[in-house]
Amino acid sequence: MTADEKIIEMFFERDQQAIRELDMKYGKICHNLSYNIVGSRQDAEECVNDAYLGAWNAIPPVHPDPLLSYIVKIVRNISLKTYWRKEAAKRRSAYTIAMEEIEACIADPKTVEAEMEARELARIIGEFLDTLTVENRVIFMRRYWFADSYKDIAEFMGLSEKNISVRLTRIREKMKQYLIEREVFV
Repeated sequence: MTADEKIIEMFFERDQQAIRELDMKYGKICHNLSYNIVGSRQDAEECVNDAYLGAWNAIPPVHPDPLLSYIVKIVRNISLKTYWRKEAAKRRSAYTIAMEEIEACIADPKTVEAEMEARELARIIGEFLDTLTVENRVIFMRRYWFADSYKDIAEFMGLSEKNISVRLTRIREKMKQYLIEREVFV
């Protein structure tokens, strides 16, 4: 495998091999994330390809560090746009199910009047995540950032699906209480 710095260097040199190396190193992660959101292999493939094009156009001048976080964020944003554009809620993708689980813990997006309030909510949720154990934080992020299924998280963590389910229920309850205490939950 090629080191991230070498891949970034190839982008700066406008070497098309950079895309192939990026795909070899992080393609599976990107495709899984996109598929978990859009629920279609074909749409996921398009989203990942669009993300690679976005990275090609942004690097340079951007010098991402770490590269994985950078490309995953692009894939996630493009996948979310595709999800909403195609009204994937009717198809019941893994992303839809994950968002339904967590929506009871946060205020309705229609009540968020300004971007500043959304940023404040993100900051508070970030603080909440800092209160979790590393293992619980990974479980939370795998579910609500990567939209992984309980089964995938259980395999990744070496735990049972029931254990993951119970932990996520408890984490959501803790988060809801944390937000209520900070007068965020309405």
